[in-house]
Amino acid sequence: MSTNHIDQEYLAKRQLKKGTAGWMLLAGLGISYVISGDFAGWNFGIAEAGWGGFAIAAVLMAIMYICLVLSLAEMSAAIPAAGGGYSFARQVMGPAGGYLTGFAILIEYALAPAAIVIFIGSAVEALLGINGPLVYALFYAVFIAIHLYGVGEALKSMMVISALAVFAIIATAVALIGQFDVNNLFDIAVSTEAYGASEFLPYGWYGVWAALPFAMWLFLAVEGVPLAAEEAENPAKDVPKGIIAAMIFLLFTAVIVVFLTAGAVGADVIGKSAVPLVDALSLSGYSSLATVVNVLGLAGLVASFFSIIYGYSRLVFALSRAGYLPQFLSLTSKRKAPTWALIIPGLLGFAASLSGEGDLMLGMAVVGATISYALMSLSHILLRIKQPDMNRPYKTPGGVFTSGISLVLSLVALTGVYAYDPKAFFYTLVLYVIGALYYFLYSKNRLVAKTAEEEFEMLAQAESDLGSTNEDNSDETVPVTVRN
Repeated sequence: MSTNHIDQEYLAKRQLKKGTAGWMLLAGLGISYVISGDFAGWNFGIAEAGWGGFAIAAVLMAIMYICLVLSLAEMSAAIPAAGGGYSFARQVMGPAGGYLTGFAILIEYALAPAAIVIFIGSAVEALLGINGPLVYALFYAVFIAIHLYGVGEALKSMMVISALAVFAIIATAVALIGQFDVNNLFDIAVSTEAYGASEFLPYGWYGVWAALPFAMWLFLAVEGVPLAAEEAENPAKDVPKGIIAAMIFLLFTAVIVVFLTAGAVGADVIGKSAVPLVDALSLSGYSSLATVVNVLGLAGLVASFFSIIYGYSRLVFALSRAGYLPQFLSLTSKRKAPTWALIIPGLLGFAASLSGEGDLMLGMAVVGATISYALMSLSHILLRIKQPDMNRPYKTPGGVFTSGISLVLSLVALTGVYAYDPKAFFYTLVLYVIGALYYFLYSKNRLVAKTAEEEFEMLAQAESDLGSTNEDNSDETVPVTVRN
């Protein structure tokens, strides 16, 4: 076991701006991560399972996310680190467990923006007639630049963009509620070959299984709120309140879009639609509102794109600062923005977007997400067992039973990607193995601290030393000793 001497300068160049986000901004961040999923993507689950089958899948995934969010709320209050799930896993499963959790999250957060920017390009083409690499590059450049300007400005911008998207969803609900007919939910012909097929489950139970990944799109990435923990005003209170508030709101919007669109114009139409809210409004006679919602749907895509850029930058920052990834990626600017953690993954995401395979990348992102959910749920269980006396400002209702539910359902959801798209499933596993080999063959020998707790102590000591140095106007460097 070796000892590294990490001086003030190392940590002074790797600090985020603290106290910039209260719980409302964090809730807005959680909504921003997800809101684009309400506009499109989820509805293809109806084509796989029928409305009844998709409703079962959506309820199961809602339960999974509720249990996961409640578990994350406890861990984020006890371990308020920018790495989110990676830090929780590292605390209880050691460096390898932390990395494997963090890399799974990184797959999700690196591929999702690349997929979303392709969908943004399609929306821009429908509105302005232009699309392609120039559009992708422009969106990456503009929103990375806003993040580089400062976290407070970025989070406030996300709130405004998300508010426009939420307005579109609520306006759609108001317009369609009078058109709702329960019979429209069950207008898909029953398959004669599917096991357990019925009017409620036209494609049987296999359809429910295949619809699970699409049901996740209604909530996917809300788990990223703890990535903002180091920038929260009061992490122990703000992060749990923020992520729980975001989840409650997303449950509300999910019910709106799943019930009212299919109930207004039929499940068969919605299951095949590229823009379900727009088509539901158009076919219901609200063409002007449909045009407005079409434009604001772009705001929803932008909100998720914008916020997931924030998420990947904080994750890469935390992994790099701890030594899992090249250490230059955690350097922060004078405005305390993680410069290279924003730029390098953005360049890689732009390169991936050139493939044009948005559906494949989203499928791979879901695989990464479900692996991370299982590992984060396991972290909650192990923390309760191994560290029962840990200070927990917020405690998960139901304890390990709650996180046990999210663990089981996340593994079921993982297999659902295989049922729908085996190629995305196997591509992601290959990528995950490559990432694991990188750790075991290279980066495990270059870690800055063994546990998240050591890293906190190191950061606290460095901040104290830096504060004393500033007061004394001294240039003396005080080393911080940590073990890896």
